[in-house]
Amino acid sequence: MTDSHRPSGEYPYPTYPSSGNGEAAYPPPPAYEPAQQDAAEPGPHAWPAPAPAPAPEPAPAPERRVKRPVALLAAVAIAAAAIGGGTATLIGELADNGSGSAGSSSVVSGTNVSQSSAGTVSGVAAAVSPAIVEISASSSAGDATGSGVVITSDGEIITNNHVISGASQIEVALSTGKTYTADVVGTDADKDLALIKLQDASGLKTASLGDSSAVKVGDQVVAIGSPEGLTGTVTSGIVSALDRDVTVAKDEDSSGQEQQQQQDGGNWPFEFGGQQFNGDTGTSKTTYKALQTDASLNPGNSGGALINMNGEIIGINSAMYSPSSASGSGSSAAGSVGLGFAIPVDTVKADLDTLRGGDGS
Repeated sequence: MTDSHRPSGEYPYPTYPSSGNGEAAYPPPPAYEPAQQDAAEPGPHAWPAPAPAPAPEPAPAPERRVKRPVALLAAVAIAAAAIGGGTATLIGELADNGSGSAGSSSVVSGTNVSQSSAGTVSGVAAAVSPAIVEISASSSAGDATGSGVVITSDGEIITNNHVISGASQIEVALSTGKTYTADVVGTDADKDLALIKLQDASGLKTASLGDSSAVKVGDQVVAIGSPEGLTGTVTSGIVSALDRDVTVAKDEDSSGQEQQQQQDGGNWPFEFGGQQFNGDTGTSKTTYKALQTDASLNPGNSGGALINMNGEIIGINSAMYSPSSASGSGSSAAGSVGLGFAIPVDTVKADLDTLRGGDGS
């Protein structure tokens, strides 16, 4: 059998010499049969094992669409944080489907003013008015009316010394109309400050004492007090000047001061710039540094609050100029002309321990 007639599929083998009678000199090898070898050790004549078909690659999982907006929002939030906290808060609310709460407090820190109304006269008035009281002081010379600022929930009140000086009885009316009897805790005539305390009071609204060293000329302010007995009167203006030297009478002349107040329609005499206003200050005087404001102050505002636009007390109103007093008319009808003064709240805070340790005389 020649190679050209070899059955298809048989293993090729070499041709052997013929014996002459048509038979091969050597017996031909048996027809090829694939060897049954162990798969791990193929025989010498085994066909190479076919390469295994590559495993089909798993189809990519469909991308979850929800990840895209979340990732986008996260990226926007990072950028927003660099721009401003308000934008970042908005993005946070969007990522949370609007269910999250705002990042900022609803009230200005340390005060009763809401974030939404901070910087407005109405917002400051609504927040601070409950902490401003009307003070009625009775003495042998007559009755005087002033204002005060509640600083503790059990009824400690800051006011001017000249409001309660020489008083035999003190009545205080809250913004709600409720009245209390008050006792004098301590006085400081040199700074024209006094601390009184309501009897059997609790749970009162209090004012937040600010920082008068941070006050600048031109800052907007609100004044609250009881001019002419009109409880809770609100006026507004700006800080006109800082560190004005204001001179007032000391309580050694209290009886004369009270009489002078009655004659001048309730105005408190003071000196400024070498001139006397609202009557004679007497022979015993004291001078302090004051904030000047054009917020309208009238008789009865003494001891009330001068407030910044965050609702913090920055001064205790103490003196105002009335042109009627200067003219000697004896009438307060002319009212305020925008020249008022307030004791800085930093002076008040520095004097609190002295006032609380006073003997009430």
